[in-house]
Amino acid sequence: MSKVWFITGTSSGIGKELAQQVLAAGYQVALGARNTNDVADILAAYPETALTVTLDVTKEDEIVSSVNAITSKFGRIDVLVNNAGIGYFGSIEESEESEVRRMFEINFFGLAKLTNQVLPVMRAQRSGHILNVTSILGLVSYPAVGFYSATKFAVDGYTESLSKEVAPLGIKVTAIAPSSFRTDWAGRSANEAPNTIEDYKATAEANKNNIRNGSGKQAGDPVRAAQAIIKVVESENPPLRLLLGEASYKGANNKLTTLKADYDAWAETSVGADFPKEQA
Repeated sequence: MSKVWFITGTSSGIGKELAQQVLAAGYQVALGARNTNDVADILAAYPETALTVTLDVTKEDEIVSSVNAITSKFGRIDVLVNNAGIGYFGSIEESEESEVRRMFEINFFGLAKLTNQVLPVMRAQRSGHILNVTSILGLVSYPAVGFYSATKFAVDGYTESLSKEVAPLGIKVTAIAPSSFRTDWAGRSANEAPNTIEDYKATAEANKNNIRNGSGKQAGDPVRAAQAIIKVVESENPPLRLLLGEASYKGANNKLTTLKADYDAWAETSVGADFPKEQA
């Protein structure tokens, strides 16, 4: 039986590339996009195995109607790829609360709501695979992306908990953590704080400019990223977390080293916060 994939954020970038490769591999795919005209070319190329659904993950009615449309056409959902998301640049102090809340609604709450709508389908099947596209910035953070990182740290923690809840039900869960890939994320897909504070020029503003200036020249290849995601889904034992890109791999391992150094240096203080064992 050909697996049915549901991929969000397919208008561009890794999401669109993934949808095309999954269809080329012979799977059936539902493409979620806020504007389905952006993926009309894919539907035209695969009219029998592709379905486009209008989906803004902040709109509950579109979440419900999308899942209903997919199960009506294909009868099941085997793979959910939560890829929709936006970015935002600014120091913590400079960032606008309205924009931060909007980003959380898309990157975290929208992802969670869609997952909740798909889970009953997968539970009934006693099978499925949920892949949440987070970021290396969900494991390691830097100046100018603090609130973006907060959304992705939230997704990472959510994913880990979810994996333990649904494993006995035959459902697999993976967090995909890319570094910088050659997509529009650092360009038109990310807003930024309109006002800057001079004191953050050397930290937040400098890093924001580095990211912006690198747009279109990132080391990450969306084609290879899509191939890696397909490999994970086809694996008998997929990882809980998949790092994508050399910068992601190095960043995560540097974080491990830093964490261990801190934990070991303060081990006595940490352990000493418990009641003495004879009083436990």
